[in-house]
Amino acid sequence: MYSEWASLHSSVLSDAGSASVLHTFPEGVGRDVACSVVRHLSHGLSHGGGEDGQKLDSEQQVNWTMEVLCYGLTLPLTDHDTIRDCVNVYSDWLTVLTTPKNSVPRPILEEPNKYAQRMFKHLHNLFLPRSEGGNVDKQALMCHRILRTSQNIAKESPIMTQQTWEGLLLFLLGVNDTLLAPPTAQGSIADQLCDRLVSVLFEIWLVACARCFPSPPLWKTLREMCITWRHHAAMVDQWNRFNILLTSKVLRIMYGPDFPELKIAEEDMTMVPADMESECVVQTWFRFLHVLGNPVDLSNPNLISQTPRFVHMAMISDVVIDPSHHPCLKRLPAIFLRAMKGVSGLVDAFLGMSSPREVEDVDSAPTTPQVFRGSASTTPPGSRKRSFIPSISGKDKAEFRKSAPAILPRQPSASSVTLFSSDLHAVPSPCRPKVNSVLHLFGAWLFDAGLAGCELEPTHKRQGSFSSMGSRRSSAAFPSSSQDMAAAVDSPEYPESYESGRAEACGTLCRIFCCKRSGEEILPAYLSRFYLVLAQGLQVGRYCSREVMAKIVVNCTDLLRSDLKGVDVLLPRIVDALEIILPDRELIKFRPYVNQIELRRSAIQLLLSILCLPLHFRDLQIQDILRSHETEEQPEHHTFLSLKLRMVNLLIGSLQCEQDSDNTQMILGGMLLCVQDAALLDEAELQAEQAELEQQNEESENTEKAADQEQKGTADAPDHETPASKLAQGLYSEYDSAYGLFVRCIHLVCQRLMSAWKTDLNVSLAALELLSGLAKVKIDIQDVLECKRAVKWICDYIGYQCSRPPPNHSRDLHSMIVAAFHCLTVWLVEHADLMNDKECLQHVLETVELGISGSKSKVKASDQPKYKGDKELKPASMRVKDTAEATLYVVMSQVGSFPPTSGPASLCTLLNEEAIMKYARGSSSEGSLPFRYFVIDKNIIMGVLEQPLGNEQDPMPTVTVLIRTPYGRHAWTMQHRQLSRQDRLGSRSALNDPGRPVPMSDVGIHHDVTHRNFPEEVDRVPPTKADLSIPTLGQITGEKLQQELDKLRGLMDVQVQYEAAINGLTEKRIASTTFPNSDTECKPPRIVQEFHPSRLFLSQLGFLSLDGLKSAPNSPLPALIALDSKATTFHLDLELLDSIPVRSFDTVFVFYVKCGQKTATDILNNVEAAENVQPQFLEFLRSLGWPVEVGRHPGWTGHVSTSWKLAQDDDVFDVADGTGGSLFNGDKQVLYYGDISSEVAFVVPSGSRQGNCRDQLPDKQAVDRTSTQGDAMATGAGPSRNLTLELAGVDPSPGAVGPSPDTPTAQSRKRQLPSRANMHVGPDTKVLVIWVESYDDIEDFPLEDLLSECATGMDYASSTSSLGSRPGMEAFVIFIHPLKTGLFRVNMHGPAGRVSKAIPLVDGMVVSRRALGSLVRQTAINICHRRRLHADTYQPPHIRRKIKIQEVVTKYRCQMSEPEFYTALFHDM
Repeated sequence: MYSEWASLHSSVLSDAGSASVLHTFPEGVGRDVACSVVRHLSHGLSHGGGEDGQKLDSEQQVNWTMEVLCYGLTLPLTDHDTIRDCVNVYSDWLTVLTTPKNSVPRPILEEPNKYAQRMFKHLHNLFLPRSEGGNVDKQALMCHRILRTSQNIAKESPIMTQQTWEGLLLFLLGVNDTLLAPPTAQGSIADQLCDRLVSVLFEIWLVACARCFPSPPLWKTLREMCITWRHHAAMVDQWNRFNILLTSKVLRIMYGPDFPELKIAEEDMTMVPADMESECVVQTWFRFLHVLGNPVDLSNPNLISQTPRFVHMAMISDVVIDPSHHPCLKRLPAIFLRAMKGVSGLVDAFLGMSSPREVEDVDSAPTTPQVFRGSASTTPPGSRKRSFIPSISGKDKAEFRKSAPAILPRQPSASSVTLFSSDLHAVPSPCRPKVNSVLHLFGAWLFDAGLAGCELEPTHKRQGSFSSMGSRRSSAAFPSSSQDMAAAVDSPEYPESYESGRAEACGTLCRIFCCKRSGEEILPAYLSRFYLVLAQGLQVGRYCSREVMAKIVVNCTDLLRSDLKGVDVLLPRIVDALEIILPDRELIKFRPYVNQIELRRSAIQLLLSILCLPLHFRDLQIQDILRSHETEEQPEHHTFLSLKLRMVNLLIGSLQCEQDSDNTQMILGGMLLCVQDAALLDEAELQAEQAELEQQNEESENTEKAADQEQKGTADAPDHETPASKLAQGLYSEYDSAYGLFVRCIHLVCQRLMSAWKTDLNVSLAALELLSGLAKVKIDIQDVLECKRAVKWICDYIGYQCSRPPPNHSRDLHSMIVAAFHCLTVWLVEHADLMNDKECLQHVLETVELGISGSKSKVKASDQPKYKGDKELKPASMRVKDTAEATLYVVMSQVGSFPPTSGPASLCTLLNEEAIMKYARGSSSEGSLPFRYFVIDKNIIMGVLEQPLGNEQDPMPTVTVLIRTPYGRHAWTMQHRQLSRQDRLGSRSALNDPGRPVPMSDVGIHHDVTHRNFPEEVDRVPPTKADLSIPTLGQITGEKLQQELDKLRGLMDVQVQYEAAINGLTEKRIASTTFPNSDTECKPPRIVQEFHPSRLFLSQLGFLSLDGLKSAPNSPLPALIALDSKATTFHLDLELLDSIPVRSFDTVFVFYVKCGQKTATDILNNVEAAENVQPQFLEFLRSLGWPVEVGRHPGWTGHVSTSWKLAQDDDVFDVADGTGGSLFNGDKQVLYYGDISSEVAFVVPSGSRQGNCRDQLPDKQAVDRTSTQGDAMATGAGPSRNLTLELAGVDPSPGAVGPSPDTPTAQSRKRQLPSRANMHVGPDTKVLVIWVESYDDIEDFPLEDLLSECATGMDYASSTSSLGSRPGMEAFVIFIHPLKTGLFRVNMHGPAGRVSKAIPLVDGMVVSRRALGSLVRQTAINICHRRRLHADTYQPPHIRRKIKIQEVVTKYRCQMSEPEFYTALFHDM
């Protein structure tokens, strides 16, 4: 910079310490003269006079007096009073440049600049070190006064000429060089004044730059002298201080007020003159930046000691032989670290890095950042306050506590993302310069510092620029041999202290390269040198530096997700470093350098960014950039696939020893990523192999000649040549398969869940989410015992949590139990075969029993079971009881039958009363439905239809039952059958006339037999007197009685004659009648065509017993209750019950952001055409769910106004292809996914959205009216209103049974928003998935503007206000950025919370294309599930349905006695 200019260094040295004429006289003479003259002048000053000074009228008098004063300043400290008086006189006379005092002589007043320049030269004598005895502190006080006077003159003098400015600057340079150039002695005047001298020099130099810019020779002199002062720590501290001060001004000039402000100490704010021009500030900043030369020279004692003063000291000293062995150079490691921290602070300032607030303090008001002075620190904020600098003295440690200047965070705009991700590292400014620009400024120093002390191969050494990296290693500072290295490590005199500065430089380089923008190009020379620095810093073995490795790992979390060219060459080194950091056995060795939790977190972030690389690049080789081509043995080539097993082992090993909750959750997310990615790859390879096998089968059908030629070619081929696919398969089989990793994850997670995580809410939830994700992975289960073991572990976990003492029970504990039941449900549904195992079924049912009742029937296998009626119900909580009941329902109703034939869109029947009546054979009166409604066990509403369906021909008792339970609506048709359906004769076969046999003409011999009342032997028995005791009729008959008897005989005779006549006529008629006689023939009874099937149905199920109609002892309601279905609002309440879904439902909104877009309109218009989006985005959309038509979809569609409805003519749209995702904007189609417990709609809002949900939101008055009407209907009063929501719909599959869309009732219904009480289901969690082409656009994403496009109908009550300003709004944003490698970088933003983090996606994770969709979907579902789990007001769907059923029972119960109830059963509807 100043090569063509001459230095003034020699002239400064020659002018140092001006000699007086008194020096020619003996020492005593000069002393007496000086003491007398100075005492007289000072006496006048002390009494406020100044007449003595005014008597000096001539120039000769003033010159003579100044000669005396010059001599007085050279006196020893024993004459302290005389020296002090000289200082006082010159201090008063120097006021001539500002506000002259009365004591200033007239000649000085006439020529102030001339005499001021001479006084500056004389004052140099004051700063000369005194070898005689005396108090150095008194000399320091006088020096401080002169320095303070110089500061005042520079700031306030309006008359200083250029020569005076140069004289002042040369005076300061000379003074500094005199004291600071020699080696420092403890307690010397230089040791005391060092900080003050350099501070005054730099401060006055800044003022000179504004008033009279120094000439190039002065700048060159300053640079040369400062290089000789670098062995002083204060020199480097002041250099850092003024660099930060000037950098803050330069940043404001270059980037304006929007750039993050660099906060400066208040006392330093005025150091830069306010009138200093921008060009002057920039020039001064750049020159000050290089005034210290190359700060990396501080790591080389040989170079620092190669100055004339050090050589002179070594020559005259009896102790120091080599200048590089001077004791003051032992502080070089600390000084080198200070310099690197200063450079690092400058880099951070240019990058605009601001420290994000802690997650716990997100909602609190921002506080003013603390103001610092001194060197900057590059340790991340989380661990900066705990950093420790080894091998530094106590005084140095105290000085090291001076931290970097704080950077105020840039205030984001109102429309930008204001949430914070889980990464606590500093956030660079979006207005930051390019990486190349920063490296142009600081790259030379940082690259040299990053390789300080490293032994490089000849091919890696450079010549020319950057002053030959790695060539500064001296024998004193860096021993060459391994023995010397070990001795240096153990020696307190030469510790590995230079590694601290090297580590700081490496960390700074990592931050620079990790701040690369999307699409930004970095010079290959910088990339290669950076990779070389990192490869050296990440070495393991004898050259391992844990401090350097720790700083690299902490600061390079974004290294492999920033699209750096060729960064994959570092992958083996990174894996080596992670194998040292993540296992717990060597972690304690990193404690002195960085916080262990932050170090492990950064290491896990690095691991998550490389997990997908082995399966993505497979057999691609990785070149080792540090491998020697001359002396070292040729190592084995690394491939990406060869690192897979090591990465998996890192995951497993780190999870075994991890103690931090956040780190554990990140590892769990990475494990699920590995299993999912491997399973999808296995599935894809299996399909490819099947396709290849089919192709081979086709080729085998060729002609016999072609087959012979093929066999011949195969025989001639060498044995080692195999197809590429078989080779790849063989290589892959050597490593852990997807199933092997699946088993290892289950074993480890279940074990840790029971041993270490059972008291940690967040980790337990993450582990259960991992197990749920593993259950859903499509993988070939080779041993079903592994699944049984997982279910057994989950059951044991629930049992342990439920059995904890009552003081330990809390909402968090119950949340863990609820999540465990949910995980158990997923396992049972996904692996339905587990229920075929008796032992597994017993474990599940015992666990469900424990959740419902609070205890098990059998604690041990040998115990007698305790029946339900004998147990006291004490569940852990009602939440646990409700969840256990839901699990029991799934076991009984859904395991083995999910998804149903109607598809996963609905777990219930798609039929309602109207749809069933369309197929019934009977007729119903207009306005009423012939259903009888009963309530069973207070929780089941049963609608019974006695009319047979149209497709049933048998005249049998038929009943159609529509059952509404807390878990949905179900339709059953039942018949009372006497014969099996397999009997082809049908129900009439048992009642048909079988016919009679043909009569026989031979009837046998007819015998005439007289019939007697008593046997003949009775007549031969002689009578006795007793027989004659009963008189005959004639003996007792009187006259009157005889008349009555005669009359009776006459009537009997007439009757005999009549019967004889009738018998005769009958015999004649019989004789004339042919055989057989139809009147007397026996015939079967006629089949009954009219039944009371509802009575038969209830009776045969045992509900019509007298006990069933009476109130139970523990309930005021009987087991069977009849409902009044004729009430006006009864069917409306049933419809409201059907409108409550049986599963939780969520909505995920997907947006596409092109490079540089910041407005909501531009973002919404991106998806209008396929050419506007990347092909991977369309593939990603299809992997989220399957497309469904909004008009025909019976499930959740993303908005309440279109969900759970029957298909109508006006609901069906024509689907057009060729869009970029706008097809799924909710108007015509959405992407849908449903499982056993939740359903998700993925909506892609677009600019051309027709049925925009915002247009359907009512105003506040309409909302109030709707809520009022809903409350009136709940009490049975007020006018009826139309149906708000319908769960019934038409099955889109062919052949489904459902109502026709032409039904007048269906066509006449108008869709309305439901009442607030009906649809409030918990926290309104917004989940947004943002596809960004440029990762830098995340900072300016207009979140609040796009939230207005994310209406679901659940938030209409606050539609008059901004959605983003609602206090209850919860927005989670998942950013997806495609990398050039074909992988995808994930960034997570969301509100802070105790359970806000959900897996499998983790902030910073890099995901493969095949696993991206499923992981995003699982993460969105888990986020919403966690928010519902944490919400106090949330009620599960089956609980809300249960409450609604109880409301219907209370409202429409028929109060009847038992006789009235029985009577009503025999009446037709």
